[in-house]
Amino acid sequence: MSGSIDHTTRLARGCVLCYEGAKMVLFVTGRCGRNCWYCPISEKRRNGDVMYANDRVVASPADILDEAEMMSARGSSITGGEPFLVLDEVVHACRLLKEHFGPDHHIHLYTGIAPSEEQLRPLIGCVDEIRLHPPQEEWGQILDTPFAESVQTARRLGFSVGFEVPSLPGIEALGAILPDLDFLNINELEWSETNAAAMRSRELDLEDGLHNAVGGAAEWAAPLLSDERVHLCTSSFKDSVQLRERLKRIAHNTARPFDEVTDDGTIIYGLLELEDGALPPVLEAGRREGIYDLEVVGNQVEMAWWVLADLRDDLPGRKSVIERYPNGGIILEVTPL
Repeated sequence: MSGSIDHTTRLARGCVLCYEGAKMVLFVTGRCGRNCWYCPISEKRRNGDVMYANDRVVASPADILDEAEMMSARGSSITGGEPFLVLDEVVHACRLLKEHFGPDHHIHLYTGIAPSEEQLRPLIGCVDEIRLHPPQEEWGQILDTPFAESVQTARRLGFSVGFEVPSLPGIEALGAILPDLDFLNINELEWSETNAAAMRSRELDLEDGLHNAVGGAAEWAAPLLSDERVHLCTSSFKDSVQLRERLKRIAHNTARPFDEVTDDGTIIYGLLELEDGALPPVLEAGRREGIYDLEVVGNQVEMAWWVLADLRDDLPGRKSVIERYPNGGIILEVTPL
């Protein structure tokens, strides 16, 4: 069923930019007042107060802008943990992004609380879209919860507002509040290291061996999918489209002249490990004459993989082709030459 979903329709503005890989993820805190059994946040980030821009630890405001520039971000998503626990930091970061990129830099914010008008007012002009995450135990009486009032308050203040929740049994009860929402995003329930024990205790299992989707998750959401405000974001979509498009943007902005950017947003290059630390004459001459682009770090030389392959017999030392995520990301594959 998940393979038949058209991800280009029924999308909130923030989701359109995610689909294009054009949204930076700003993780503002790992602290949260809730303890949702399905929470996928890693142990590394959970309960901590470290900020991340995508996967970069933020040590200064410049790190936020550098990461956004590197991927040519057209928007940002504010997430956690609970962003309202660090509201001052959120407002500062959002103002920074809006001032640097302009008012069209779209920002959406996730929250697990039902924010009051007092909490929402500082975000006016900084955040465009509020995404509320009511707990599963409140779905059955959603119109009688503080979340219903928060929806009305947020809309009155000029925010686009919706719910973003995982696909869980009983989710069809959220149909009662759909007329009041701009959108309802349903994330296909995903297995992670931190929620695995809770999944097993509920006798849930993976749908297949290819993705992290939990079996039955798409079917739980099915009763709501006929409404044009509802979108199911599947695990396969996140893996095969969202992440790939973001990587491609980063790769094209950060690739060196000799890096090959793949359709998946990874980069490929050749690596020569020098035997005696000296650059072989053929490479030294080629670099001097501007024939070859090289990067020498210690006893390693990085270059176009096809140049390394062509010169293989003339170059002493261990040679390999490297595929990795862009901008110094993790190495995915090493192929000896």
